[in-house]
Amino acid sequence: MKFVDEASIVVEAGKGGNGCMSFWREKFVAKGGPDGGDGGDGGSVYVEADDAINTLIDYRYTRRYKAENGQNGMGKDMTGAKGSDITLKVPVGTTVIDEDTEEVLADLTEIGQREKIAQGGYHGLGNTRFKSSVNRAPRQTKPGQPGETRNIKLELKVLADVGLLGLPNAGKSTFIRAVSAAKPKVADYPFTTLVPNLGVVSLQGHRSFVVADIPGLIEGAAEGAGLGIRFLKHLVRTHILLHIVDMAPWDENEDPADNMLAISNELEQFSPGLAKRERWLLLNKLDMIPEDEREQRCQDLLEKTGWTGPVFKISAINKEGTQDVCNDIMNFIDERKERAAEDEEFAESIVAERELVEEEARERMEELAELKRQRALERKAAKNNDDEDDVEVYWMDE
Repeated sequence: MKFVDEASIVVEAGKGGNGCMSFWREKFVAKGGPDGGDGGDGGSVYVEADDAINTLIDYRYTRRYKAENGQNGMGKDMTGAKGSDITLKVPVGTTVIDEDTEEVLADLTEIGQREKIAQGGYHGLGNTRFKSSVNRAPRQTKPGQPGETRNIKLELKVLADVGLLGLPNAGKSTFIRAVSAAKPKVADYPFTTLVPNLGVVSLQGHRSFVVADIPGLIEGAAEGAGLGIRFLKHLVRTHILLHIVDMAPWDENEDPADNMLAISNELEQFSPGLAKRERWLLLNKLDMIPEDEREQRCQDLLEKTGWTGPVFKISAINKEGTQDVCNDIMNFIDERKERAAEDEEFAESIVAERELVEEEARERMEELAELKRQRALERKAAKNNDDEDDVEVYWMDE
């Protein structure tokens, strides 16, 4: 199934039914009085998180969703039926945004979470509602209200505790295969990972966490190079980032330290808040370096980059050092969750930081989309100019 993490749709709640104007007409009943019933409320639109769905691909093909209108009121004080609600099933981790106001309508982070995103119209009133001691035969009714119509953007961010960063072919997919049951594609060429992959790392004592592997970044990704930065948004909900560095690149002219700094720069351009998140350095593919050179190469990289955070030396393909990484990650996540449960201020800071990162990510993605539109217009204008030049040359030859 194709992985789709964004979709734009239109949702329309149902209109409320109109009130009825009616008078009781029955044999032997003179001037029976008003008996017009109210209309029914219009149906509303809901979204619900479903763990059986992993992509937003369905919303790429069907773009408009409308709830049922309420039924009009009827005589004999009969109220119209309420319009049926509709529920849109989306993956867990989906954010629902109003494209016109940029308001976040719902953030679905738990299985079964259900939120209303468009309110159905209120029912109209029948003429029975308007009778009084001075108005015994009212001919007044109230129409039903229209339902809300919204232009909605659905954004899927995978829910993971740990996110992997690195250049293409740095060993991210190999690492996730080594520590979990996930089997992402692995090959000896770049960009084997084209969509995010999730893996569950299970440790002793029923302890586990989820790792997200995203397509690799390259220098210039913030400007659209390679697969760009669109998949970085899947890391905004993580507790920790693992920056995997290839210590034995295929090109001997490449410097692992420069590659690491390039990825750090792309992360900073995407979201300064995300760049400040807890990040650990994993120096990978040490099995391809002679033993007597490993320590010196690792030390040279740390000195050149000025890295002061946690460092792990691993060989993902041989699972060397990966267990220690997983144990430390699990301890870090447990300590973070325990502190959040005990310290309300710390828990609030986590939420505030995540919201800031999500806002930065959204703004950066909008800037990148605008940049792509401008480039497309420039290419179109350049092509039109070339076509005009070809026509002029043709007539000159004639």
